[in-house]
Amino acid sequence: MHERVVALAREHKVTHGRKLRIDATVVETDIAHPTDSGLLRDGVRVLGRLARKAKRYLAEEVRAVGELFRDRTRSAKRLARKIDEAGRRRTKEGEGGSLAAYRRLVEVAEASLGQAKKQREALLAVGSAAAAEALRNELGEVGELVERVIEQTRRRVFEGEQVPAQEKLVSIFEPHTRIIRRGKSGKVTEFGRKVWLSEVEGGIISDYRILEGNPKDESQVVPSLDRHQRLFGRAPRLLAGDRGTHSAANEAAARKRGVERVALPKPGAKSEERNRYERQGWFRRARRFRAGIEGRISVCKRRGALGRCRDKGEEGYERWVGMGVVSANLLQIARKSAAVPKRRTDAKVDRGAKRGLRPISGSRSPHFAPETI
Repeated sequence: MHERVVALAREHKVTHGRKLRIDATVVETDIAHPTDSGLLRDGVRVLGRLARKAKRYLAEEVRAVGELFRDRTRSAKRLARKIDEAGRRRTKEGEGGSLAAYRRLVEVAEASLGQAKKQREALLAVGSAAAAEALRNELGEVGELVERVIEQTRRRVFEGEQVPAQEKLVSIFEPHTRIIRRGKSGKVTEFGRKVWLSEVEGGIISDYRILEGNPKDESQVVPSLDRHQRLFGRAPRLLAGDRGTHSAANEAAARKRGVERVALPKPGAKSEERNRYERQGWFRRARRFRAGIEGRISVCKRRGALGRCRDKGEEGYERWVGMGVVSANLLQIARKSAAVPKRRTDAKVDRGAKRGLRPISGSRSPHFAPETI
C-alpha cells in the first residue's frame, strides 16, 4: 500500500525523488511507566483473569482441587502499593519494608505461575476444542512473560545487578516494547520502537522501517539508498542526514550508487579540507533541507499519524505506523494537487502596460499581446 501511494505521488508530480533526507524517531507504545512491582502485579492480574476463563472448562477439577483457581490479584495490588509507599520514604526502614514486600510479591507471582501450569495440564483432558487450545496457548505465553519478570526482579532487586536494557521486559501487554535512549533533553528515556524514515522533496515519506532495539543511525544509510533506488529507479542527486549518519563508508557507498552530493556532517574535530567541504554553499543548503524532516516528524506526531500507538500487539504496532505514514503521504498529495495557481497581480499588469502590451482578451493569465495599430 505504501509503495502504491509513493507511485501516486510520482504520477501527480508531487515528487521526483531527486532529494533524499533521512532521520529516526521513536513511536511510543501505550504503556504505563514500567516498574518491577507493577509488572509483577499485572502478571498476577492477567493470570487470575485467565484462571476464571479456565474454570468454565474444568468444572470437575474445581471440586477436586480447591486452590486451582485462586485469584491473587488483591494480594498483588496491596503488596505493589506497599512497595510504592516504602519507596517514597527513602529511609533504611523504607528500604527494608520494600525488600520484604518484594519477596512476598515474588512468592505470590510464583504461586500464580504454578497454578497456571496445573491449569494448562488439566486443559489437555478437555479435548481438541479450539477455545480451550487458545486458552492453553495464552496461559503459556503469559506464564513465560511472568517468569521473565520474576527473574529480572531477582537480578535487579535482590542481587543488585544492572540488567542490560535489551534484556528487560517493560510490559506484560506489549512485550515487544523496547527501552530507547537517544540523548534528548526533553525525554531521556522512551518506551516504544525506533522508526527510521526517509523523505523526498514534496514532503513524501518514501520509506519507513521499524528497527529492532536502538541501532546506530549510520547503519541505516545504505538500506535507505537501496530502497530509494528500487522505488524510483535511480539514486537521488542529493543525500542529507545528521551527524549520526556520517561515516566514510557511507559517503563512499553513496557516491558509488550515483549520488552527486552527499551532505552527511562529520562530528567532532575536522581537518581543514573537511571544513572547506562543509562550508560550500550547496552543503549548507542541504543541511537546511535536512532540517525539514524534523518538522515533518513533529507534524506527524501532533496530528496523531506517528503519535503514541493505540493498537495492540506487535502486528498492531506495525499497522499503526504504516497507516500513519500512508495517511500523511495522502494528505500531502491532496494538499499539493489542490493548490490554487497564483493569479496575475496588478504589478504584472503595470509592467506589461509599460512595455506597450495589453492583456489577452478573455484570459485571466498574466500573458500580454502587443498593441495593434
